[in-house]
Amino acid sequence: MRAITLTLTLAVAGAPLFAAEKTKTTERLDDAASLFSEIMGAPDKSIPQDLLDKSHCIVLVPGLKKGAFVIGGKYGRGFSICRNANGQGWGPPAAIRIEGGSFGLQIGFSSSDVILLVMGERGMQKLNTSKFTIGADATAAIGPVGRNTSAQTDAMLHAEILSWSRARGAFAGVSLDGATLRNDLDENQALYNQRWTSKQILGSGATIPAAAQKLISELNKYSPRKTS
Repeated sequence: MRAITLTLTLAVAGAPLFAAEKTKTTERLDDAASLFSEIMGAPDKSIPQDLLDKSHCIVLVPGLKKGAFVIGGKYGRGFSICRNANGQGWGPPAAIRIEGGSFGLQIGFSSSDVILLVMGERGMQKLNTSKFTIGADATAAIGPVGRNTSAQTDAMLHAEILSWSRARGAFAGVSLDGATLRNDLDENQALYNQRWTSKQILGSGATIPAAAQKLISELNKYSPRKTS
């Protein structure tokens, strides 16, 4: 009887913590949806439409924390989302963490939003690994800004990843070389009640969680299908 009572007590005690984590996850998903909507809603300061439509996947990290003193660093949590296998619509999100060294930060501490476009199959395969480093494991380029701006340089044409950042209202391409993306199993647990990896989620046809519907809806609104 004591064992049963103890088990129930622990279960009840742990419930608020799990609920709180799910709430944080939902907030991050909503922040990611708002980030994408706000960026694409600015006619001349958005991700170029042609690049978005050609992308295989997108990574959204709202509120990447950045500190730079003697050695710079960054840390954030966000989501990677890939298109469905037929190129129509977007699939379920996989939680990711981004961390790594400095990328042109000034002395002090700041926060910014980060968007990555994964432009090909090789880049998509990198998302399916447990972790990879931008610049070392995947070729990357600074993303251009402007809805009708096409990729003009060889670096952009051959890059597996294009990257942008928004800080203090300004949206621009940014280099994220040296940053490492890894699976966020804790966040996936909160979303799917399973400690799934990105490989188990992206392109799997898994049911999109209710908390992610707003984000997927925004992605489908601005880029409902992949173009060649």
